[in-house]
Amino acid sequence: MTRSSLDFSASDFRLLLDQAVALVLDQFKDLDNHKAYHFFPQKELASWFDQPVPVKGMDVAKLLEEVKQQVLDTATGNLGPHMYAYVMAGGTQVSILAELLAATVNQNAGKWHLAPAMNEIEKRVVQWGSAMIGYGKEVAGVLVSGGSAANLAGLTIARNIFFEKQGVRTKGLFGMPPFIVYASSEVHGCVDKSLEQLGIGTNNLRKIQTKSDFTMDLGALEKQINLDRASGFLPFCIIGNAGTVNTGAIDDLEALALLAQKQELWFHVDGAYGGLAASLDTLKAKYKGLELADSVAVDFHKWLYQPFEAGCIMVKDWDTLRRAYFKKADYLDTAFERDKGRLDFNEHHFQLSRNAKGLKIWMSFKAYGLSAFQEMIQKDIDLARYLADQVEESPDFELHARSDLAICCFRYRGTLREREDIEQLNKDLIAALEEDGRVFITGTKLHGEFVLRACLINHRKQKHTVDYLLEVIRDVAKTSCTTS
Repeated sequence: MTRSSLDFSASDFRLLLDQAVALVLDQFKDLDNHKAYHFFPQKELASWFDQPVPVKGMDVAKLLEEVKQQVLDTATGNLGPHMYAYVMAGGTQVSILAELLAATVNQNAGKWHLAPAMNEIEKRVVQWGSAMIGYGKEVAGVLVSGGSAANLAGLTIARNIFFEKQGVRTKGLFGMPPFIVYASSEVHGCVDKSLEQLGIGTNNLRKIQTKSDFTMDLGALEKQINLDRASGFLPFCIIGNAGTVNTGAIDDLEALALLAQKQELWFHVDGAYGGLAASLDTLKAKYKGLELADSVAVDFHKWLYQPFEAGCIMVKDWDTLRRAYFKKADYLDTAFERDKGRLDFNEHHFQLSRNAKGLKIWMSFKAYGLSAFQEMIQKDIDLARYLADQVEESPDFELHARSDLAICCFRYRGTLREREDIEQLNKDLIAALEEDGRVFITGTKLHGEFVLRACLINHRKQKHTVDYLLEVIRDVAKTSCTTS
């Protein structure tokens, strides 16, 4: 029989939706006892999906059960309170509803007339995000996949605008002196990747030393800029950190902005991790100068607790984005449209085909309100301080870095005293804790030493879950690590 479409009957689709909703609700049962990681050897897990492309379809009710067993029941525990690795938020229930609805209407947010409401929502979300961080009322921006894409966009805009008179968009970099970018040694690795993609090259990224608090050394920065100018290079961008991924350090953004103005350089702020915390009254002074940035990267899938993906690049006006990205194409020409108020995102960013990322953010703002997010962000920060206090008061742990934000870097040492033994124990702990699965934490290096790094961005965490983290580390160290 030839199909007329891929749709189910209304009654069959309702049954499948009911089954899917039951799976969603099941994910929220007993979250305190959810495992943070389900350990399977890679080859075993890969074998579950080692099948040729299906020629005939299967019963979808059975497929949903297969998804439950192989995907949902084995998923890394971002939803629950025991995730401390990387920078992983727990999502919101309203955003689940929004994602379902956005997928249903399947709008392409690249052009206004392909997604009118979604495009206006995205513009509004950018404005609300700007207001949240104090960037200003006059703002233009685009939702992207995350902080990496936002920083790539920021550096693309910086290059294309700063070297606009040299025709960099048409002539490229050939024959030009090296373009130089400045950031602290704590800069996120996506900046290296961005400069590779932009043809600038990582040799032209100057990673400036940091002070003891992991913020950029301004004296060293200015000295390096002057040295590069004297060498015939072309300095063009300073990157400030509004919360480093290692320790949550916030650079002196105002001083960096003033130096950028003095040196006539582009000032970009990476606020992917910590930018949204600028909304807190307790931290506003730390973020002074962010409003002076030429471009800012933020992540709504971090401290707005959105599901992936939800990053954003912001600049001061739409003309800047258009000058950086616009390319005329006959099949995309909308010059004939009568309504000149329409704004096409494809003319202000790289992508044409884009999913509608704004709906989940807009619905979350509307459903919870800014004050609820501020309360949760403050709670995360307070819990990180609580963790640092517990570590500092425990003789079997050692604290390596507190943060103004929600990161704590520490080590378990047990009864060990030699630095080499303690370092090896904590390296061993990463794999042992992953295999144990009760909590999920990763590590980093500070001043050349390996440490455990806990990031507390999850509105479901409480003091007792933080206590549980230390209990599990102790238990796993004693039972699974020979160096302990």
